[in-house]
Amino acid sequence: MGNIESQDSGLWSRSLEGDGVAFGTLFDRHRDRVFRHAYRLCADRHTSEDITATVFLELWRKRQSVVLVELSVLPWLLATTTNVARNANRSAFRYRRLINSLPRQEEASALSGEAVYLQSSLDKDVVEALQTLSTMDLQLISLVAFEGYTISAAAELLKLSPSAAKSRMHRARLKMKDVLPASRPTTAQLAMEGKRS
Repeated sequence: MGNIESQDSGLWSRSLEGDGVAFGTLFDRHRDRVFRHAYRLCADRHTSEDITATVFLELWRKRQSVVLVELSVLPWLLATTTNVARNANRSAFRYRRLINSLPRQEEASALSGEAVYLQSSLDKDVVEALQTLSTMDLQLISLVAFEGYTISAAAELLKLSPSAAKSRMHRARLKMKDVLPASRPTTAQLAMEGKRS
């Protein structure tokens, strides 16, 4: 698999010894995928940036318990992203509920710039379908369907047997399929179809 610097394990070992450059390299290597995963879960650019920063802070804070999968720290980062995004979504829901309960003078008729951007660039059906999954199922779908890890690698990170992970994946696919419109395949449906084996 190339030299040790091409794998996370060498950089992670050096990071644990206090090498800031090695930790920075891990950040540079994985921040975009962590951001994309956060965006897929919360559909807000600014919140996704905050989630990304929090995930890397958690990586350092919990460094003694981080589990590498296939010599990579990315699965741990993605699972942590799921948890942080879930917390952020709950917090945002409570905030929106509070704001919506306040009296209004007039409703704004124009969509915000971000709403227009989301309408053109994000499949909201997928976000809604992902939000119906339990945390464990969301982590499995994210690691296997969106990020291309094997079910056994995801099972190892999530402390499941491969057969339990496979069963959970099957049930999660069915649950998402029930929520997603049947009229057109989404990115998530195409990804899940490709990961059936």
